[in-house]
Amino acid sequence: MGTGTGAQPRGPRGGQGPGVGGRLDQDRGTRCGHHRAEVNGTTLHYAAAGTGGSPILLVHGFPETWWTFHKLIPLLAVHHRVFAVDLRGFGDSGNGPGEYDSATAAEDLHQLIARLDAGPVHLTGQDISGATVFRLATTHPEDVLSLTAIEMGLPGFGLEALADVTRGGAWHIGVLAAPGIPELLLAGREREFLGQYAFPSMTAAPGAFTETDVEEFARTYSRPDGWRGAIGLYRSMLREGADIQALAQERGLKVPVLAVGAGGGPFTAATMERAAAVEVRSVQLDGVGHYAAMEAPEELAKAILGFIASVGAV
Repeated sequence: MGTGTGAQPRGPRGGQGPGVGGRLDQDRGTRCGHHRAEVNGTTLHYAAAGTGGSPILLVHGFPETWWTFHKLIPLLAVHHRVFAVDLRGFGDSGNGPGEYDSATAAEDLHQLIARLDAGPVHLTGQDISGATVFRLATTHPEDVLSLTAIEMGLPGFGLEALADVTRGGAWHIGVLAAPGIPELLLAGREREFLGQYAFPSMTAAPGAFTETDVEEFARTYSRPDGWRGAIGLYRSMLREGADIQALAQERGLKVPVLAVGAGGGPFTAATMERAAAVEVRSVQLDGVGHYAAMEAPEELAKAILGFIASVGAV
């Protein structure tokens, strides 16, 4: 496990974070420590909880950070060691000049797992982290015990269609991918974008996001170059379909796979069934929007823990 190096991440509402000492991130009574690890030319922030059991690595999507899992972590940590990372360019991880595509992010995770001496892990990815976790699971299968895909698509397997606004796609994908446009339109408007559009438009469970949650997400997106991680992954998404298809065909996704659908319905399961070289198990969370970990943490934890137990890794 990495030690806290450099400045410590701040907590919700902009206060100073706990460093390696940890804090009670919510009232479930599970202590969540915060750490930094120097890997692959950047600094990754991650939260950690739990002291026993096989490790779970949680990887957020957009417009999220590790905080999207703060309700889920203590439920998993009863039985497992849990790590929730901020991808490079997101949250309290480094966001200096460099590459921010999914291949780079996957290498970051590979090196983080080695740095933590935690592998192999039960890898859990959400949303735009799909290509990142797929690359990790196919290029470094020794790192991965299983893969849980939550509301997740893949380039080369239909994800690009979500950028087509003429067919009901999301306008923000094009905004993030266009050079200079995110900085022009979103910088300084982070709280409005998140609190008035991104979260309410894709949430089905009332009260899933509190004002504190919105403030915490907005805190790190509003730092200088706070959109850099998202920009990199969305640009990567629009050009890497052939690469992801090649990985699926030549290396194959051979670890056990669970597809968790929520607001996106069967999209995740259909994607993973096409991309994986193994039978895919699936769970549908009814009455839940896109942000499953925020909206239905108990249901999601039950699905993940049941899946992990079924693959024989406790």
